[in-house]
Amino acid sequence: MNVSQVATVVADPASVDAAIESRFSCRAFLRERPVARADIEHLLDVASRAPSGTNTQPWKVYVLQGAARDTLADKVCAAHDAIYADPTLAEQYREEYDYYPTKWIPPYIDRRRENGWGLYGLLGIQKGEKDKMHAQHQRNFRFFDAPVGLMFTMDRILGRGSLMDYGMFLQNIMVAARARGLHTCPQAAWNGFAKIILPHIGAGENEMIVCGMSLGYADIDARVNTFHTPREPASAFTHWRE
Repeated sequence: MNVSQVATVVADPASVDAAIESRFSCRAFLRERPVARADIEHLLDVASRAPSGTNTQPWKVYVLQGAARDTLADKVCAAHDAIYADPTLAEQYREEYDYYPTKWIPPYIDRRRENGWGLYGLLGIQKGEKDKMHAQHQRNFRFFDAPVGLMFTMDRILGRGSLMDYGMFLQNIMVAARARGLHTCPQAAWNGFAKIILPHIGAGENEMIVCGMSLGYADIDARVNTFHTPREPASAFTHWRE
């Protein structure tokens, strides 16, 4: 018998807050520590309670493990290396929707720079060290060694609002993962390589990549996992009207 959603009492609010607040973009995982299929299925079932306009539920999920994960990583890394060697090839790899703005303005550009140089500084990568930057960026396409890679798609016919719905679904996955000792890294870095990814995962011609995600157990000894981005206090972005 299902407990009414209206009547359900959250007995430990602090644990809910802890799951949210301890979520971060993990960039080093324990590759040899697998995640059980039953656990992945449970995360996705829980996440599917995310709201969506008129209950459209726009999400489609592809789970990559083992050879399927490794082969995709090899393909995209090869394309990424080719673009680095010949930047004109980037024209062949375009995102289907604008994840980032076409023009950066404060305060967003300032936060972006703080994020980038904070991460590179932690890793000892100096400005102008393009080879090292390229190698670090390519870690995305190895899923940061996570044993599980997730690819998220949706039908192109759906509207912009479905991307907002999708964000809530993704957040549910990440928070539910934290509740079970797992970590994640949501990755828009994959989006430009859709023409490689979609055939590999068996997606339909009507689908587009929303993003990828790495899932697994964090390497707690990895220096990169000490990098945590700051957040503005609620008072900075909240306006009260009475």
